[in-house]
Amino acid sequence: MEIAIIGGGASGLMAAITAARHGASVTILEHQPACGKKLLATGNGKCNLTNTKITGDAYRSHAPKAALETLRGFTVADTLAFFTDLGLYTREKDGWIYPYSQQARTVLHVLLTEAERLGVRIETQVNIQKISRRSRWQLRTDSGVYEADAVILATGSKASNLPGADGSGYDLAKNLGHKIYPVLPALVPLTGQGDYFRQWAGLRMEAQISLYLDGKQTRQERGEVQLTDYGVSGIPVFQLSRYAVEAIHENKEAELFLDFFPEGSARQLESLLRKRKSLRPYKEWTEILMGIFPDKFCPLAVRRVKGKNPDEFARRLARSIKRWRVSIKGWQDYKYAQVCMGGVDFRQVNARTLESRLHQGLYFAGEILDVDGACGGYNLQWAWSSGAVAAMAACRKGEESI
Repeated sequence: MEIAIIGGGASGLMAAITAARHGASVTILEHQPACGKKLLATGNGKCNLTNTKITGDAYRSHAPKAALETLRGFTVADTLAFFTDLGLYTREKDGWIYPYSQQARTVLHVLLTEAERLGVRIETQVNIQKISRRSRWQLRTDSGVYEADAVILATGSKASNLPGADGSGYDLAKNLGHKIYPVLPALVPLTGQGDYFRQWAGLRMEAQISLYLDGKQTRQERGEVQLTDYGVSGIPVFQLSRYAVEAIHENKEAELFLDFFPEGSARQLESLLRKRKSLRPYKEWTEILMGIFPDKFCPLAVRRVKGKNPDEFARRLARSIKRWRVSIKGWQDYKYAQVCMGGVDFRQVNARTLESRLHQGLYFAGEILDVDGACGGYNLQWAWSSGAVAAMAACRKGEESI
């Protein structure tokens, strides 16, 4: 059986290895100069492989139950066993799994080495122009026509700073009759409304962040926030960004309230500020804040508060720091996003096999499907699971047809 895999990223490589292990003749068609380029950037280059703690909202989709059905077909335990078999040694940090080397290159190396051992054919810098089927699948490219018994679309999304990450796979799926949910960045820095962001650019501060949509609190995250010249970034912002982006796309109002003193209440911070002021009454409020918060943050915090009475000023300053409002106006470009939301409608795909309900022998894997995960290895786990499930299903179907 011949299987063509369009895309040589994480899900494509997993699909190729799985299919080859099941006896298929496999060809990867990749439009980049090499496979796995995006994989090298995951986890800030450390490659957060997976996560042993899959919570209820770890995956987001218009069909979340379908996505979880796929994940049961190739689990976290299966993933760890797969990489252990390839010789990859891992380490865990609060459920987050990394290669022991802390280098994404190690993960890509074991995948490419195994693909080569199994005889997987890899064709790079190939651009797919059209997919059609007669007795077999035909893939028309800028370098010729490829034929296969089954096709796995694993093209990824627009979320990448790599040239050529254009989301062209969505057009291929759409041309075959599949519905595509709007594709938007899901883990991405957010841009705010205001003229003060340049003043805090470069700071990293621990904060609890609350997301409000149309005035209603929806979600909270806590962690290190990166304050930028356009707004906010960092893991807790990424975790909330999907919902903010979706809301803005639907013309809703999105706001973040940042608590820069999450260890205590507003009253406790107020008391602390009053005490420091009483001990050093000759100090300006900017100096009172220094020693608690980063120097660069202090004058900005003071300028946001009006009033001269020390007691009233302390109260207002504490409340401002505990509930710092950032009105979200948008998000950074796709090249700054880790993944995208949206994609191929799961209702047109069999969740157990990832085969198209519209075309026999057409399968999907990875980000092209309407599934996106939270930070923490969940998106790579989706890549491993979907790639393996699609490949196993294609091979089983090939065996049945013999």
